[in-house]
Amino acid sequence: MPGVTITGLTKRYGDVAAVEALDLEVAPGELVALLGPSGCGKTTTLRLVAGFLQPEAGEIRVGDRCLSSPGAVVPPERRKMAMIFQSYALWPHMTVAQNVVYGLRFGGRQVGKTDRDRRVTEILKVVQLAGFESRYPGELSGGQQQRVAVARALVVEPEILLLDEPLSNLDANLREEMRFEIRRLHEVFGITTLYVTHDQAEAMVISDRIAVLERGRVAQIGTAEDLFERPRTRFVAQFIGRTNLVDAIAAEPGVVVRGGLRLRVAPSDAKPGAKVAVSIRPHAITLLSADAARRASSDENLMRGIVRRASYLGDGVDYEVEVDGVILRVAAVPSLRLAPGTAVTLAVPVDACLPLPEA
Repeated sequence: MPGVTITGLTKRYGDVAAVEALDLEVAPGELVALLGPSGCGKTTTLRLVAGFLQPEAGEIRVGDRCLSSPGAVVPPERRKMAMIFQSYALWPHMTVAQNVVYGLRFGGRQVGKTDRDRRVTEILKVVQLAGFESRYPGELSGGQQQRVAVARALVVEPEILLLDEPLSNLDANLREEMRFEIRRLHEVFGITTLYVTHDQAEAMVISDRIAVLERGRVAQIGTAEDLFERPRTRFVAQFIGRTNLVDAIAAEPGVVVRGGLRLRVAPSDAKPGAKVAVSIRPHAITLLSADAARRASSDENLMRGIVRRASYLGDGVDYEVEVDGVILRVAAVPSLRLAPGTAVTLAVPVDACLPLPEA
């Protein structure tokens, strides 16, 4: 199973760069999610890989084959790829079996009828749709229609699988179920996969690695844990999970200040006087009683504040606490109920305060 190598990829629409000098390496058999907000270039990147668009600069290679470069684009039907769209793109007048077999009959692949029937039967078992062969798309639930689209893509045995926000039309519960189903199918088939989504939880569940895109470039790529625990930029820290960002100035090694607030932080390359944004995850902050504050570890920052808002969420309480003019979000257990106006002490481990470049 080949991998995908993207080097210096650029696609412009007039003066606007949808993708600019993008580099990405996807290992053979790896599932990489392209994650980012609307307009960051993730779908354009996918369409460039599929061959639907031609780049102004850069190169796309699959294994040792060059599929795209300026003025030389291999057409989609010769790329040995399959794509699953957000809309499913099922033929409403065809049965499930007819939809799934379509690529084997008309995709330029020489597959005999006996082999076609066998492969359709096998793939419908894998996606848990055995017995649905004679139904039409309009007779299926959204999740079942999505499974048909997945089966149609997999039955042609592609080298590369491309998915463009395939779960966005499903309700929340079904979307969560299908995340695990797509991950299961990837582990069964091991096809090199690019998966576009704007949903961070979806990307974290499904992918081996996540490429966070910002303004047409890869801001950071890594595992879900890498991106959450060790973001390299302000943008990545904000986009992957919830975080508090405290704009401050590096005072000395391991210390930043903002007004009267002084924080000990994790090691960084920030020089004294440099502007930094300190990322502090809400779950890393602990609300302490007066007695607990006196017993707090020396490895923690202690800050006095006032509760400004409390929101009960069932499995926890979301607090906004004001500390020296800065509002910090704090995630607490539901048994702790503090009213707005309550004076509190916050404890934050030094290594949970991550200084990031200000930009």
